[in-house]
Order: sequence, then C-alpha cells, then structure tokens
Amino acid sequence: MSGNRRKALLVSAALVGGALLMTACQSAGAATDTGAAQGAPAAAPSAPSAAPAAAAPAGAPATGGNQGSANGAAKGAAKGSDASAKGTGGAGSGAGTGAGGRQPVRQSCAASDIAWSTRSESQAGGYVLIIAKAKPGVTCVLPGTFPIVAFGSDGTEAGPAEHSVGEPITLSGNTAAYAGVNPKTTREDGGRELDFLVVAVDGDDPAPVSLPVGALTVDKPVVTNWHTAAKDAVPLG
Repeated sequence: MSGNRRKALLVSAALVGGALLMTACQSAGAATDTGAAQGAPAAAPSAPSAAPAAAAPAGAPATGGNQGSANGAAKGAAKGSDASAKGTGGAGSGAGTGAGGRQPVRQSCAASDIAWSTRSESQAGGYVLIIAKAKPGVTCVLPGTFPIVAFGSDGTEAGPAEHSVGEPITLSGNTAAYAGVNPKTTREDGGRELDFLVVAVDGDDPAPVSLPVGALTVDKPVVTNWHTAAKDAVPLG
C-alpha cells in the first residue's frame, strides 16, 4: 500500500471515529435529560388567585364572612366591657340615685346600738325622760314614732302620747334623741309600784334594754315620739 493511500485511510478512520463518538455523547445526554424529566414530580397546577372582595358601600349591611367577623368582634368587645364593668363596679356601696351616683344605705337603730340614760322631770305632774345616743362608732336611724316602753316585771306597756308621726332621727356622735314617759295618767289614787323600764326602739327590736328609774306609781302610762329636743318630749296625756 502506498504512503498516500495509507494516510488517506487513517484520516477517514479518524473522521468516522470522531463522528461515532459525537453521536454517542449526544445520545447519552438525551437519555439523561429524559430520565430527569421522568423522575421529577409533575408540578401541581397553580391555583387561580382569589379575586379581591369588592368593598361594601358605607352603611351597607355586612354579609357572609365579614358579618361573622363583625359579630365575633362585637361579642368580644361586649365581654370585655362586661368584665371591665364587673372589675370596677364593686367600689362603694349603697342605693343608686338614678343619676349615676350612690347614696349610703342608713342602718336602723336597735337597742344594742344605743347608749341609754334616764332622768326624772317635774314638769306636767312628773315624768321620766329617756335619752338615747348612738354608741361610739355607730350611726343609725330612729323612727319618727314612739319607743316601746313597758314597766317592771308585769310588763305594763305605755300607750302613745302623740297620734302623729315625726321625722326619723339620725343618731351619731353627740346627737341625742328624747322620749318622755308619763307613768300615771289617771286621777284616781292607786296603781302599781314599779322601779324599772323595759325599752325597745320598736316592736321588731330583738334586744330590749332594762333601765332603772326608781319607784314609780304606774297606771295607764303614755310615751311620746322620739324628738331631737328635750322640751318637745313632754308627755301631756
């Protein structure tokens, strides 16, 4: 074989080998791309974006989810307001005045709330003056009626010397209330000799007190209402 022919044959072989090598590389790349495409999960179709809700015109009623949100917010605000009111409404005590204020509730006097004393008076034929003052630290109210007064162990009870009702009297500090007891309103001789009084603020008083007064002749006794001045507690019955 001549040298030129041999050279031409070698060149042809080199060209064919290069072409085969390029074809093999292209086939391998295509196979790799196909395998990657087949191994990757299919992409989920993208969800269509929600269209923005149209704004409701001012003053229009809320609907759907907006109404549910509004109701939930309103209920939450109401509960918060109630909790706040309960947390702050306990301050102070007393009855409401109807204008947002509060007025202290006054306590009615019982015999145990009072420091009692008596003294004998000569006016109007002689009578016993009952003096009532609130004990230290006590503020209470006496009714505008007469106290319940009974004499001695036999319980002879005094009737009313007045037939009208006065104003209630608030006892506190040095404020005093007075009631006058006439032990004998009859003109005839006779009567019971008794030496102490049993006094209650009213018929519902659970603990009447016993007050010594000395020996008295008792016959159809009477007692005045409570008064703020001793001169107004003279029993004229």
